[in-house]
Amino acid sequence: ADVPANCPPPNPLNNVYWGDLHVHTRYSLDASTQDTRTTPDQAYAFARGERLGLQPWQDGKPLRSLQLSRPLDFAAVTDHAELLGEVALCSDPGSDSYGSLWCRGFRAFPRAAFFLFNSAAASGRRTGLCGDNGERCLEATRGPWQDILRAAEAGNDPAGDCSFTSFPAYEWTGASENLSNIHRNVIFRNSIVPVLPESFVDSGDEKGLYLSLAANCLDAGTGCDALVIPHNSNLSDGYMFQMPESLEEIAARRRFEPLMELIQHKGASECYYAPGVSEDELCAFEQLPYNTFGGKFIRWGRELAGPGDGFARGVLADGLAARDTGGANPFELGFIGSTDTHLGTPGAVDEKNFLGHGGAGAPAGDELPSGLVDDLEFNPGGLAAVWAPQNTRDALFDGLRRRETYATSGPRIELRMFAGDKIQPELCESPDLVEQGYAQGQPMGAVLPASSTLKVAVIAQQDPDSLPLQRLQVIKGWVDQDGQPQEAVYDVAGNPDNGASVDLASCTPQGAGAASLCTVWADPAFDPEQPAFYYSRAVENPSCRWSQHFCAAQGVNCDRPQTVPDELSACCAPEHRPTIQERAVSSPVWYYPDTGNEGP
Repeated sequence: ADVPANCPPPNPLNNVYWGDLHVHTRYSLDASTQDTRTTPDQAYAFARGERLGLQPWQDGKPLRSLQLSRPLDFAAVTDHAELLGEVALCSDPGSDSYGSLWCRGFRAFPRAAFFLFNSAAASGRRTGLCGDNGERCLEATRGPWQDILRAAEAGNDPAGDCSFTSFPAYEWTGASENLSNIHRNVIFRNSIVPVLPESFVDSGDEKGLYLSLAANCLDAGTGCDALVIPHNSNLSDGYMFQMPESLEEIAARRRFEPLMELIQHKGASECYYAPGVSEDELCAFEQLPYNTFGGKFIRWGRELAGPGDGFARGVLADGLAARDTGGANPFELGFIGSTDTHLGTPGAVDEKNFLGHGGAGAPAGDELPSGLVDDLEFNPGGLAAVWAPQNTRDALFDGLRRRETYATSGPRIELRMFAGDKIQPELCESPDLVEQGYAQGQPMGAVLPASSTLKVAVIAQQDPDSLPLQRLQVIKGWVDQDGQPQEAVYDVAGNPDNGASVDLASCTPQGAGAASLCTVWADPAFDPEQPAFYYSRAVENPSCRWSQHFCAAQGVNCDRPQTVPDELSACCAPEHRPTIQERAVSSPVWYYPDTGNEGP
């Protein structure tokens, strides 16, 4: 693709770019039923720094508004492919279906419509609006899909200086047989896309999605290219990453899914924590009290997640085990974060100014909320960081595909990682550290060549608008001779006992930390014959979670419960986590004893 003349020249050592690849607008049914009116154009304008009015609405005017303190570098609107047509039919007074019972219920009872419409889609069925073979809804999908694509083109590099990139995209909202989450976002490289987005109703499962994308995009000879990013595996009850049943399925996984979304509005999927089961207490970060999205609404059937329920560390270990037996790893997955905003507000991750992301189907009403702005277990979500030579579609897409990416829980922590047997111990002192890092090793996302030793260099800089760094960690995973997954977490720089804390009444952070950390770590238990994965984690000092910021601003004192009004009772609930440690988590590197540098 042609690069504008005003675009800064490409940096061969790569720049970090910040984005959000999981964004819903008015075209998603769950957003529309809570009165989100944001258009795709407005979502991209918000990502570029413009202020956006938000529900509740009075006389057509918003009672709230939001603006990013720092614009994003890239974004993608990912409205649900499922029900695009139904929302269009029921929102357009000129449609033949506008006066139908389905559509009257959609407008009059949005909470009920959320459950009714979504239960059909999650079961792989069309609603009664769609007619024979779903033709009416498929035809109605064309309008919003074209508007989504038009907005992506209009929003891409509008200044002609490569300061902002937008991608055509959508969400494929699949469900397993027991309605566990297997949702995926589909991101296209450029404006060459299929005529319609492939929905779960059309394809039936992720294998059908891959086949459709192969036939209508990657193998169509048109220049179309796409990748697929699973999200919320923490809500999949283990169904998101089931072991492929054939070499063809393994190949499809590897071709289409180089990444997974590690953190977003509905929790974190890095690793599982439970006392006595996992020793890594940082894994308790933003875990949900249920293991399927249905558990949100059906409390009597709610179950807690377990270590095998789709958390990234377990999935990566499963991939190593599969490679031992099948010749290829189906789960060589890099990491990103995103928000899953259902307000059309990409990048709205500020804990102090969080207005909620919605998506639970609750209508906004016409008054400001009197209690917490979102459900207690939800969070602002995270950001996707991509290392790329410049901010263009091709450069960013290539960075995503080669997995030179990482996830953050919101702060813009700058994180690099290089690994290999030639990393020099004095790398951190080198005046050309990054150039030497690429020369001596492989970056995050790479498959490493076989060697007799392994060293990992990790370099992190704090977000200047956030807190100092407490520590750097390297996480190693492998499978033992009995086929059991193993892990080790190493503190490699900084100090986990630095005494940092936060005053819960004022949310004022206390204690020292580091503006930057750098180290070269050699694996003390490296076995040249043992396949393994490694990734790094940069962790900030403790800070107030969004809910504590809200509760503190309301003057809640949980030591005097009689003074706490009912609408703020969640502030003092046993499950309320008042503090967090924000973090950045790199994509892994993989070591195999029988390979050269294969790459993604």
